[in-house]
Amino acid sequence: MPQMNLLQAVNHALDCAMAVDDDVLVFGEDVGHFGGVFRATSQLQVKYGRHRCFNTPLTEQGIVGFANGLAAFGMKPIAEIQFADYIFPAFDQLVNETAKFRYRSGNQFNVGGLTVRTPYGGGIAGGLYHSQSPEAYFTHTPGLKVVVPSNPYQAKGLLLAAIREPDPVIFFEPKRLYRASTGEVPSADYTLALEQAHVIREGHDLTLLAWGAQVEIIEQAAVTAAAQGIACEVIDLCTLLPWDVETVVRSVQKTGRLVINHEAPLTGGFAGEIAATIQEQCFLSLEAPIQRVCGLDTPFPLCHEKAYMPDAEKTWAAILHCMNY
Repeated sequence: MPQMNLLQAVNHALDCAMAVDDDVLVFGEDVGHFGGVFRATSQLQVKYGRHRCFNTPLTEQGIVGFANGLAAFGMKPIAEIQFADYIFPAFDQLVNETAKFRYRSGNQFNVGGLTVRTPYGGGIAGGLYHSQSPEAYFTHTPGLKVVVPSNPYQAKGLLLAAIREPDPVIFFEPKRLYRASTGEVPSADYTLALEQAHVIREGHDLTLLAWGAQVEIIEQAAVTAAAQGIACEVIDLCTLLPWDVETVVRSVQKTGRLVINHEAPLTGGFAGEIAATIQEQCFLSLEAPIQRVCGLDTPFPLCHEKAYMPDAEKTWAAILHCMNY
């Protein structure tokens, strides 16, 4: 089984999807011969032609609006937003058109073939406009699915599943891991279930939950905890909308404690939704208040990026707080 980094896995998924379905189109800013700012679409235009992989004008609203139109006529557009920070000009299209198309028609027509790919998150010294994690905005929007892979194997399998999913999907890619995360990825075409969280480490003392780039962080914290005799159960949520409530509930009923880590700011972050659901369903099992380890309630800072990031040390402090409560 070949080794790939996360960026190569994304590229391979796009290649697989385009190879088996002529209705799959890839487009966005600089995605053609240039291969995109991160080279995620490298060689796709050479292989499949300019009519299937092509550049668009620098207009995110136009990119998603165009994608909605294509999807409405049965095509399977994969639209790239160059950075998740720039998805906001397309917010109206995504929330008021993409998410509502099927509902407003009584399922007579839809844009379910649409996938929007976009790199998110900090850790690359990108400053205010190239570091944000805007996933929570879209989890408040029925009609969309929101997916965030954490490693190369997931990136390929979840992206292929998203492309073939009958509902529109926003696929957030952790750009900090593009070249930093490597692993075995099958050459063959495969998909992973979009709505399934994964328990990647068993434990009985405390549940650690994250998605995307932060899964690596909570794994580091779990190793630190294990050295102190604390057995953490580590869960990668993978899909935020809809999220796998059952797997998280089952874990927290076993451990009695939950620490949630995400890179987005604390207030209004998706950890709040998870915490509310878990306290409703696991109240009598909880041994300590649910802890959220998140980004700060400030714009993403450049010079203080390390202080902003919810790292393994902050996660370890939250674990100690839960265990000593």
